[in-house]
Amino acid sequence: MKTLKAPRLRRGDCIGIVSPASAPSAQEKIDKGVRYLEGLGYRVKVGRHVMDEHGYLAGSDEHRAEDFNEMLRDRTVKAIIAVRGGYGTPRILQLVDYAAVRRTPKIIVGYSDLTALQLALYRKTGLVTFSGPMLGVEMWDSIDPYTEEHFWRLVTSPSKAGALENPDGERMSGHNSGKARGTLLGGNLSLLMSLLATPYAPNLQSAILAVEDVDELPHRVDRMFTQLFLSGILRRIAGLVLGKFTDCVPSDPSKPHLTVERVIDEMLQRVQCPVLGNVQFGHIPRKLTLPLGVSTAIDSRSRCLNILEGAVR
Repeated sequence: MKTLKAPRLRRGDCIGIVSPASAPSAQEKIDKGVRYLEGLGYRVKVGRHVMDEHGYLAGSDEHRAEDFNEMLRDRTVKAIIAVRGGYGTPRILQLVDYAAVRRTPKIIVGYSDLTALQLALYRKTGLVTFSGPMLGVEMWDSIDPYTEEHFWRLVTSPSKAGALENPDGERMSGHNSGKARGTLLGGNLSLLMSLLATPYAPNLQSAILAVEDVDELPHRVDRMFTQLFLSGILRRIAGLVLGKFTDCVPSDPSKPHLTVERVIDEMLQRVQCPVLGNVQFGHIPRKLTLPLGVSTAIDSRSRCLNILEGAVR
């Protein structure tokens, strides 16, 4: 599929804010996040339904999709940043205006539950999206300087990002010594698994697959990696990038269990492609932003993750 890239973000551009999954816990997060973006010189348009509530969702499927589609169709909006993850993004995939994405590609930012939307956008349009900070999570309250610098560099410059480095003190690990090159795809492991066998799952043949997760029991992480193995996906990818598996701990440590670290170690024994571990992306405050859909190389011997092209134009 031909890659589709949005124009780079410039000061004075308009950024749209949407809640395609769950609602923020307080209006304050929206207000402070908007002030943060405005302080950087951007204009902000907030979706009409970002604070709606329908159980664990930010309003009905129709209203959440309506906000997202409105931002897609508004030619003054150059980027769309999600308020938060949570649950519900897969429920709106059939309602997204993919034709609008092809007409006027925009920078789409989020992670966690937003993985479903990002992978669907790539499958349907080839759009490069960004697994990065969200308005109501990182941006509203003292965003980490490392997270901030890395994110804004990726979305404002068409130059290739080159080698991505973890923050100080966090060294990447290498497994199955070797080099691999392919399209960087992935995000949250649970959301990736939820798309398999649907028309919204991307083709992972020869891809560099990046995965992370949060609050999953180790046996559930084990089950998901086992499914990736049994389905043949772990044999078809060119390389694997492991982010952080945050708070993936046993519910009762007094009972027999495996840690998530042990689960991953045992999974790696069945994987033959080059693997980078301890890559700082996912549900952590100091994070790399990953541009999903771009040509990427990994070298597990030198522990290097190299973005080979610009993520915007």
